[in-house]
Amino acid sequence: MSHKEQPLISIIVAVYNGAKTLQQCIDSVAQQTYANKELIIIDGGSKDGTVDLLKANQEKISYWISEPDRGIYNAWNKGLAQAKGEWICFLGADDWLCDSTVLEKVAESLLQFDHSFEIVYGQVKMVNAAGDEVGKLGTPWEAVKEKFMNGTYCLPTPGVFHSSEAFAKYGGFDETYRIAGDYELLLRVLRSSAPLFLDGITVTKMQQGGISSRPESALISLREMMKARRINKISNYNGGLAIAFFKVYLRTILWRLLGERRTRLVLDMARKITGKAPYWTKV
Repeated sequence: MSHKEQPLISIIVAVYNGAKTLQQCIDSVAQQTYANKELIIIDGGSKDGTVDLLKANQEKISYWISEPDRGIYNAWNKGLAQAKGEWICFLGADDWLCDSTVLEKVAESLLQFDHSFEIVYGQVKMVNAAGDEVGKLGTPWEAVKEKFMNGTYCLPTPGVFHSSEAFAKYGGFDETYRIAGDYELLLRVLRSSAPLFLDGITVTKMQQGGISSRPESALISLREMMKARRINKISNYNGGLAIAFFKVYLRTILWRLLGERRTRLVLDMARKITGKAPYWTKV
């Protein structure tokens, strides 16, 4: 693959007080065997040493800024305004590229297909704070299309590559969302076109746990996904969404009655009964 053929890939990272994990994220991009890339980091005005870390890594970063923002989607939109890539991937400070050859593999796959695809995605490994794998996200579109359109599933954002042409056509992130702004953006695009799944390519590792695993976060996400569907004139009356709400409300009740630790044990017992690997006690 000659340099002329290589598409420029932009990696945009949003961070706020992420000094504990950001270095790994930066290094995972800097160590890529693929040369035609740029790293853009938007910091929300961190006070924990993140800015010092950014200054120390300036030679690895194409652009960075530290100033107050209005959340992750505002930060990603700021990054979009600076991005020059033909393909764009969005990460958080506790995400990192899975290995040094990821972008090379993705670029090779992109060159095998025409430019009709606006969204391309691979898999994402979910890991806990110790780095142990607790699950994997990313399934062929044919298997998850119905769940996505029902508002109960989103493509794994750290494993998604967006065509810059899609942003020119559909616009950027809606900053009124707290959690599901990436779903709303993808819904705008994928309601009329299918994405390309990069089978066999694991793009990133994504750290799980903390507030993101609590029931209230899941409720916010589901409600925002309903809002996204209303805005895009898609009905919210479907059985999949009703079941998803039932599960989250049940988890909320258990959390209050049994406490977090016991609820996680119960949830993993249920997963074991249905033949699934433990998750809740690992994050």
